[in-house]
Amino acid sequence: MSAGKTVTLNMGPQHPSTHGVLRVVLELDGERVIKATPVIGYLHTGIEKTMESKLYYKALPATDRMDYLSPMSNNLGYCLAVEKLMDIDVPEKVKWARVCLAELTRIKSHLVWLGTHALDLGAMSMLLYAFRERESIVDIYEACGGQRMMTSYIRIGGLAHELPRDFDKLVRKALKQIPQGVKDYEDLLTANEIFIRRTRDVAVISAGDAIDYSLSGPMLRGSGVNYDVRKANPYSGYENFDFQIPLGKKGDAYDRYLIRVEEIKQSLRIIQQAIDGMPEGPYRAHIPGVVLPPKEDILYKMESMIFHFKIITEGFKAPCGSVYQAVEAPKGELGFYIAGDGTNKPNRVRVRPPSFINLASLPKLVEGGLFSDVVCAIGSVDIVLGEVDR
Repeated sequence: MSAGKTVTLNMGPQHPSTHGVLRVVLELDGERVIKATPVIGYLHTGIEKTMESKLYYKALPATDRMDYLSPMSNNLGYCLAVEKLMDIDVPEKVKWARVCLAELTRIKSHLVWLGTHALDLGAMSMLLYAFRERESIVDIYEACGGQRMMTSYIRIGGLAHELPRDFDKLVRKALKQIPQGVKDYEDLLTANEIFIRRTRDVAVISAGDAIDYSLSGPMLRGSGVNYDVRKANPYSGYENFDFQIPLGKKGDAYDRYLIRVEEIKQSLRIIQQAIDGMPEGPYRAHIPGVVLPPKEDILYKMESMIFHFKIITEGFKAPCGSVYQAVEAPKGELGFYIAGDGTNKPNRVRVRPPSFINLASLPKLVEGGLFSDVVCAIGSVDIVLGEVDR
């Protein structure tokens, strides 16, 4: 190519079966990326405005549709925000169950990331291996909420219903199966020369730049920054659990792979503590007119039926004021800002989405690098466009 001439290339928009409908406009000088501009909005659904038009309870399912790989984390973040606004304290059993479900969600999300990222780089078998272990978690989802994707089980004030009878058995089965699967992944990838060459020193971002871009999750910790919402601002009883925060050194794609694999191990550690120490007690707070009564009571208790009918049809009135609640979702800090105005619907809902903010670092990751590394860079960020576009 003659000096001073570059080529502009449209990468995408991609089909949803890849990383979502993302378009990246690349300016290339030969094989070198000179400029990268992510173009988003192809999946915009107006989720935040939709939530503002719903009763507090009825806005909950909208959270499942943002990051559909981690619906329980989304449920948890929203419910914690509403509970903070309403000054609701949930029973200890609810806190421990939520932690267990949130960590299962983290593993499930990381497994999908691992399988698809490796597939992007040519390791086709990894997708099948990762989804093998994922099945044990979606079985738990199905037992809890009745569906395997976009499962909605966490509720304002507690859980949708009592934990399934076989919850303990299913979780312990996953705890036994997943560690062996993780060993298989490490045997296949960690010391694999091809995988190392495709990821090491690729899509590097320094600790300073990661902080400047407001990155979070494995993207931030991959650059060696020790920040995790579960440790920095514990919620739902995370202060009761013993676990480590893995950190990277170089801030490259290989470091982010190592961190997510280690996070799976740490999540297994948390789940083991949660299932072993699960306290007895109710699965929801008893606040008539605000928290839905147990469904089994509706058939036999007139008062419960009346409260159920009123909450579903009219909702409850939240006080004036605003709150922000963050959780450590699989992709990073997921925050919900909710403003109440004294009515039965939120006046303002604003989401701090980790995928959207982390994606902003893509130009920094790829500019100056090779065109062949762009797919690796996008994969190492771990984005879901439903959350980016909202």
